[in-house]
Amino acid sequence: MQRLNFPHYDFRFKNSENNIYIFDAIRKKFVVLQPEEWVRQNVVQYLIIEKKYPKSLINVEKQIIVNKIKKRYDVVVFDSIGNIVLLVECKAPQIPITQKTFDQIARYNMNLNATYLMVTNGLDHIYCKMDYTQEKYTFLKHIPDFSR
Repeated sequence: MQRLNFPHYDFRFKNSENNIYIFDAIRKKFVVLQPEEWVRQNVVQYLIIEKKYPKSLINVEKQIIVNKIKKRYDVVVFDSIGNIVLLVECKAPQIPITQKTFDQIARYNMNLNATYLMVTNGLDHIYCKMDYTQEKYTFLKHIPDFSR
């Protein structure tokens, strides 16, 4: 797989039925290794190893309803009382991060009300903090480390 703009992480892989699978530490199963999945798995490791978020507070690929349409978010991180701290939208490395991509995560966040948003294609990362009282967001250089 393509080298991404994350530190190097050790992953478990397996081959089966002409597919390569990568082990998802959150879902605790092997999933087909596609370009977007490669980005998602690097994000998960980044959150666990670099940002120190506990695995138990991370959720991957869950369904939500947005404007009466079923959608799936890529990664969500909760705080210890169940509030959503971070919503992550992952794209394949060849997909540029555009306003359309950012609009997608904003639509998802209307239902989720995350404190922080991250959009990444594995090469470029955009982070922002939401300010719901002033109905705006502030771009950041990084998302914060986990804190209790």
